[in-house]
Amino acid sequence: MGIFGSLFGAGIGWWLLGPIGAIIGSMIGSSLEEGASQGSKRVAGSPQGNPRDGFMASLLVLMAATMKADGKVLKSELDFVKQNLVKIFGERVAKDALQMLREILKKNIPLYDVTAQIRNNMDYASKLELVHLLYGIGVADGHLSQAEINVIEQIARGIGLSEADNLSVKNVYFDDFNAAYKVLGIDKNATDEEVKKAYRKMAVKFHPDKVAHLGEDVQKVAKERFQKLNEAYEKISKARGMK
Repeated sequence: MGIFGSLFGAGIGWWLLGPIGAIIGSMIGSSLEEGASQGSKRVAGSPQGNPRDGFMASLLVLMAATMKADGKVLKSELDFVKQNLVKIFGERVAKDALQMLREILKKNIPLYDVTAQIRNNMDYASKLELVHLLYGIGVADGHLSQAEINVIEQIARGIGLSEADNLSVKNVYFDDFNAAYKVLGIDKNATDEEVKKAYRKMAVKFHPDKVAHLGEDVQKVAKERFQKLNEAYEKISKARGMK
């Protein structure tokens, strides 16, 4: 119950049902299993509870799936993940999150079913932030393996992200001129007006206010991603001499 109290609220949400509930619920205790059983009477696709709880549960399960992508989980990877969890959520929550993550890593993760559950219950802005965090943690050790990329791309498709949005989020973590265009969802042959239009469109879609319901800590990370979007636009604008 201590871990549950730190990471999640008191309400029973959609995440305690289905495959995510099977993975997370076994670590929470009998009192919550009873609540999940009662919650199973709800109509599917009508999420209840705090949206942040579902986001946190989904993040931990998907992080575990990404870390297991290359067939091994190194201590160094766990150390990098811990550092990033502390950065995002603070020391207390990160400690409990890491403890729960260690347990999730021992379990089989039916990724297709997990992503389908997220697709049906989570808003689009939260899905974008999930994938953003997965890529961010993936590159934390200085290397994003092809196996990790494959799993994150599978996750992005499974939860309903468009290919263009997945490409945009992924290229936030690449520091080259072509990546700047991909962050905006366009190619280098776009006109100046198309660059401006693409930036305005992405600025609306990726605005940090869209994930304010997930808490200040998640919104803080979203602001960093939004800054990367601005930097991509400024890089292109400067190179082209745009006004």
